[in-house]
Amino acid sequence: MAFTRSAVIFLLVLRTMSLVSISHAEEGISPPWASLTEYEHKVLAPLADDWDSMRPWQRERMLEIARDYPKMTPERQERVQKRLSDWTRMTPFERENARKRYQQFKSLPPEKREELRRKWHELKAAPEDSN
Repeated sequence: MAFTRSAVIFLLVLRTMSLVSISHAEEGISPPWASLTEYEHKVLAPLADDWDSMRPWQRERMLEIARDYPKMTPERQERVQKRLSDWTRMTPFERENARKRYQQFKSLPPEKREELRRKWHELKAAPEDSN
């Protein structure tokens, strides 16, 4: 099967374009704040000041949240907004500790995670101690 010169060039361009997109995905290049959509700005508003200094994988995770946001219940949307606001008020040290605790939690067996969730809900439901 013989290819024409233009067909070969076209295939090389396609190959190059696919390699560029793969390398960008591997590098975790994500869009700057200014290039996000109006909807993404609205959902991710608490992160506006920090967005351009966030790590690419963090931006991608936040964009996933924005994509899932319309499917969330209003209660879940409210919880997401509160957590994003809380996150922006944390120091880098607090954020790193939160990430580590989350990773530790995720590495636990499912039964242990459920036990910890149950204890957490019990603690939240308990009346505050007024000393």
